[in-house]
Amino acid sequence: MRLRTVWRAEDGARLASTVWHAGPGMRMISSALVGGGVGPGGWVLNAQVPGEYSRLDPVEHLRELAASLGLRGPGVGMLTAAAVDRTMRASDKGVNACATVGLRVPTWAAAPAGASDPELAPVDDAAQVFPRPGTVNILVEVPAALSDAALVNAVMTATEAKTQALLEAGYSCTGTASDAICVAAPIPVTEAEPFAGPRSTWGARIARAVHSAVYAGAVDYTGFLQDR
Repeated sequence: MRLRTVWRAEDGARLASTVWHAGPGMRMISSALVGGGVGPGGWVLNAQVPGEYSRLDPVEHLRELAASLGLRGPGVGMLTAAAVDRTMRASDKGVNACATVGLRVPTWAAAPAGASDPELAPVDDAAQVFPRPGTVNILVEVPAALSDAALVNAVMTATEAKTQALLEAGYSCTGTASDAICVAAPIPVTEAEPFAGPRSTWGARIARAVHSAVYAGAVDYTGFLQDR
């Protein structure tokens, strides 16, 4: 996976983005604002925004950024307040994983009802809620075609590996309140892998690659905090 890092000036800040040109013949499953769901995709953009991001049109913002970079056709666009230039990468027998990790407001998925979460800091505009951008974004490339069920399974496996890595790095959390993920694999031509759980061939590789990338990112983030 060849990630290209690009920089832009926005609101007085110098911000990084990573771009992956996946090329034709790929489909993606993602929770991202742009390109979310399951479908063909030729590119993935992970764009850094300021920590106090307040735009109420994040989808349009991502589309503007993609257009400025010449990204055409279907693709996936993610936002993050994490330092994108500190993206961590890991590979395991053909599976590639990238993670941007920022843990300013770590949280548990199953929090008590009504518990406040500073990261979300929602802005209520015409009954719409716009959360802050995700701070742990994950991109996974799998060289084998995956069935629809296996794509969903891959997201589960990657998320479990993310949480394991965060706990092992010393963070008592399952992630942040607005993490995003994208898993990309070739479009099936004939047969597709039916499973991507952590004990399947490709699922195990996904888990190890994501674990390594997120763990490295969490450790790097800890060092960043200590150096401040």
